[in-house]
Amino acid sequence: MAKTILIVDDSTSLRTVVQLALKRAGYDVLEADDGIAALAVLSQAPKVHLIVCDLHMPHMDGLDFLAQLQQHPRHRFIPVVMLTTGCEDAALARIREAGVKACLAKPLNPPQLLDAVSRLALA
Repeated sequence: MAKTILIVDDSTSLRTVVQLALKRAGYDVLEADDGIAALAVLSQAPKVHLIVCDLHMPHMDGLDFLAQLQQHPRHRFIPVVMLTTGCEDAALARIREAGVKACLAKPLNPPQLLDAVSRLALA
């Protein structure tokens, strides 16, 4: 049975790139364009094994989404890979404190993403 991964990003083109890479690797993929939509998707999804989430999004950014996620007993332990345009030290510290398992810089490197996903989704 394939693992299900939720992609959360306001960029349609980035979601498409991530979706194609993950589907080619054999994962099932769900999508949301911000944290609010992601919470709605999670409420309907039977099981999500990993979340790939952008840090900077309108309406609800990645860290606010993560804070909401951690308040749900069913979803609080889902590993998260955070995507960000800038991996400056202050942002990285906040990301790590939030419990993010991996942080990848944009522009996205699909092989690097697949490596992080395979390590975390199979754990």
